[in-house]
Amino acid sequence: MGFGIWYIMAQKVSVKRNFIFNAIYQLSGIIIPLITLPYLSRILHAEGLGKYSYNYSIAFYFYMFIKLGLQNYGNRTVAYVKDDKEKLSRAFCEIYGFQIFMGIIITFIYVIYVMTIASNKGIACIFIIMVFTGCIDLTWALYGLEEFKVTTVRDLITKIFTTLAIFIVVKNAEDTWKYALIYCIGFFFSNLVALPVVFKRIKYIRPTLDGIKKHIKPNLVLFLPTIAVSIYKTMDKIMLGSLASEIEVGYYHSCEKIINVPLALITALGTVMLPRMSNIISKNEKAQEAELIFEKSIIFAMFISTSICVGIMTVSDIFVPLFYGEGFEKCIILFNVVLPSCIFLAFANVIRTQYLLPRKKDKLFVASLFSGAAVNLVLNVLLIPKYASIGAAIGTLVAEIVVCVVQSISVFKEANIGRNIINSIPFILSGIAMYVTFQGYTPTISSQLIALFVKILISGVFYLAVLGILLSIKNLIRRKTNG
Repeated sequence: MGFGIWYIMAQKVSVKRNFIFNAIYQLSGIIIPLITLPYLSRILHAEGLGKYSYNYSIAFYFYMFIKLGLQNYGNRTVAYVKDDKEKLSRAFCEIYGFQIFMGIIITFIYVIYVMTIASNKGIACIFIIMVFTGCIDLTWALYGLEEFKVTTVRDLITKIFTTLAIFIVVKNAEDTWKYALIYCIGFFFSNLVALPVVFKRIKYIRPTLDGIKKHIKPNLVLFLPTIAVSIYKTMDKIMLGSLASEIEVGYYHSCEKIINVPLALITALGTVMLPRMSNIISKNEKAQEAELIFEKSIIFAMFISTSICVGIMTVSDIFVPLFYGEGFEKCIILFNVVLPSCIFLAFANVIRTQYLLPRKKDKLFVASLFSGAAVNLVLNVLLIPKYASIGAAIGTLVAEIVVCVVQSISVFKEANIGRNIINSIPFILSGIAMYVTFQGYTPTISSQLIALFVKILISGVFYLAVLGILLSIKNLIRRKTNG
């Protein structure tokens, strides 16, 4: 009995520690670039940022085809067998053998693209480094092994050096290529230093062709969601550059960097809980524990998405000109259009990582994402030529709503989605109340920076106060109903 209690407590501490490490890892990849974004927006302007983002988006597609569905499939597979070194080593060598094979082929194809099709061959050539890094990116294995401390430390160190390099090297509007080179070199070394950590945990077992082949189909199945998500996370920028202009890509890219901050916390929760829930289910442990974790995760995701995302919308009128400088006023509109999508994304992320994927309901997951991708693609084609970046933002918002609705309906009864929606209502109403009350409010202070902090403080306190009242009412109703 004593050992059992100790084990459960240790598991809870491990989850919290892993979440903290992964949250730091996710945020370091976003907050540190945010330190450089005000500088880059003033040096490279929207056109330079758009040129970088457009070429990055194309290179990312090639990198994505190297990784395929490993971020989910590799993570889950390693998590299932991590307690058995023989099975772990065999599974890793088989999966990684296929990754290297894909890496060599896709890198070669990208080089051909650069030499023949790329419009900006200089910057596109630099991104060969990023594409090749797909051969050595073992983040999926680190996540499956729950080595979140490693990913955090390596990323923090790399990001600090790249940040310093940006301020030292990037000096004028012609230095977009230098920015791309700094990013790619940092990305490569960040993945390179993690290799010894993984190889220390496994022993080399020569993979057989049959062993590799058995991983290809499930890996490709979980690659389909990656393709679907890329349509409204990456393809929208490529379409913006093709159907509108690189300046519009610059606006969208700049807005996306801010949106990624709350998304990092939401993603961190899902990344940590996917291997943990997979491990719980593989051992046939009590369903009640998994259900409790699921409900608490929904509450956390709703709190983060409504407080931070709606909070950014509320202060965007002061934040955008202060943060980006002149010429980025369009980002205010973009924030207000695309940020509500974070609420739907947060809810769906918990369903995906803690219900669908751990229980291997991959087909439902794939169907939901392709539904969103199809809607997004149609809206992008219709709206981007006329509304440019705003059209892309509308497409993203509708896509996230569709994905969330389809996933929720598909597991509505078995995952108690109705109860979790009710639990989410106080957070959503508090966010709406904050936005309606303070969206047009500007403190009468001469300093814009101080005015921004005052507005954040007042609106934040208001949000928490309304949330506290609504949660108290909800608990009172529940007690009367149960009584």
